[in-house]
Amino acid sequence: MKKIVMPAPMQLIGLFWLCQACTAISQNNQPKINYTISIPNPASHSYHIRLETSGWNADELTLKLPQWMPGYYQVMHYAKGLENISAKNHSGKSVSLEKSNENTFIIKGIRQSKLSIEYDMKTDRQFVANSYVDSSRAYIIPANTFLYPDGYIQLPVSVKIDLPARWNKIATGLDPVNAKTNEYTASDFDILYDCPILIGDLEELPSFKVKGIEHRFIGYHLGQFDRTLFMDKLNKVVASAINIIGDIPYKQYTFIAIGPGRGGIEHLNNTSFGFDGSQLNTPEAVTRVLNFLAHEYFHHYNVKRIRPFELGPFDYDQGSRTNLLWVSEGLSVYYEYMIVKRAGLVDEETLLAEFSKNLNTVENNPGRHFQSLAQASYNTWQDGPFGTQREEKGKTISYYDKGPLVGLLLDLEIRHATQNKKSLDDVMQQLYWNYYKTKHRGFTDAEFQQTCESVAETSLAKIFEYVHTTQELDYKTYLNYAGLTVEDASEPTSDKTSKKNLRIVRQNQLDDGQTALLKSWLKE
Repeated sequence: MKKIVMPAPMQLIGLFWLCQACTAISQNNQPKINYTISIPNPASHSYHIRLETSGWNADELTLKLPQWMPGYYQVMHYAKGLENISAKNHSGKSVSLEKSNENTFIIKGIRQSKLSIEYDMKTDRQFVANSYVDSSRAYIIPANTFLYPDGYIQLPVSVKIDLPARWNKIATGLDPVNAKTNEYTASDFDILYDCPILIGDLEELPSFKVKGIEHRFIGYHLGQFDRTLFMDKLNKVVASAINIIGDIPYKQYTFIAIGPGRGGIEHLNNTSFGFDGSQLNTPEAVTRVLNFLAHEYFHHYNVKRIRPFELGPFDYDQGSRTNLLWVSEGLSVYYEYMIVKRAGLVDEETLLAEFSKNLNTVENNPGRHFQSLAQASYNTWQDGPFGTQREEKGKTISYYDKGPLVGLLLDLEIRHATQNKKSLDDVMQQLYWNYYKTKHRGFTDAEFQQTCESVAETSLAKIFEYVHTTQELDYKTYLNYAGLTVEDASEPTSDKTSKKNLRIVRQNQLDDGQTALLKSWLKE
């Protein structure tokens, strides 16, 4: 073979065009996947999906519906609502379609054929982790909706939504192609499944910008409340959360209120949640909702980007287990309290009262003697997200309660060990910039502890015993660093089943070191 030597600049130009050509060929040759959602009869609580796909260089295609959605670590059996599935080729002729198990379909004879797969999805429960349709709105969970080609979740997809009459708006985190035609795209199925869709006669509150990035609030039946004041407070919450990491990794963020109800699910550039503004009629109710939204918002950092190694890429069929939900969820509870306090929306007493609630829940639960935080994280698939689904009562805990307490002790220990120069904030920043931004992956159990110890510049083995064992938490030592203590306000009784009534409060007298650490922790 004759070798042609080109000058260096020409080599670079040739290499560039070769790469461009290869990319074009790759993109042109990959299968096309296009979905259309329609809701011909909303009152039937069902919706219709048409999947049009082509370009498959194979004889058969396996389609699966996810068994769960990231953010809600429970098997949902979404396929139980899938009905009337059929498959046809480009000429309208039916092709072989076999259901091999609960959520798997095999289509044969597809090579280089254009296929149209259609099916209905029946809904029966209003809940943040599953789809629901009624006569006035549709809440579409993509994992509950879109069959994916097994082994090809990296492919890009498009979604078109046919709006029913009188439904005026769509709220979703998907990238729009053309707002007038209600068409959206996702770079892969992970992104598609990360973007719920709310359709209906929706309301939108005045948006706000933080560092030039728009934040929207769109919802169904928002209720009566002071919308301007609420959005002003939410603006402060978002700004407070962003200050922890110092980076905004999205182009726009949307709060999607799906109607009255409980629960929320986090996503990369949006969150969907139950909301009823009519209940914002007391300061306590407002604080509760702001804490909740701070939690869901902070998740776009902590779990969606700052994530355990096991939580991405996801196993949509079997589920993804990790020991670190106490970090992803428990520390998000810790930060929801801190974010709202740092935003100037609550005082010290209210902040300490929030931790006291977690303290009482943990200390009044005998499950703390039987299950560690790591075990609670890993076993959430059978124990439930709050550790309440196991038949044998009193043997489980919730990482939503013990997690923020360990986070509190960890933060105070880091501040104490570094003479108040570093904190848990520095840990979260390092995880974000090192693993998400630089290594583009999640972290392991060991890497999380190593990052904490790197920031603290000392061993934190004692703290991490509280994660991996059932050893009782030493509140006295760590709270004392900040001049705090646990006060027992329990009523004297001989009844061994009576509940403790514990409160985290400020000590009567603080030395200079305690005062400095407390003020730093409170951002005062």
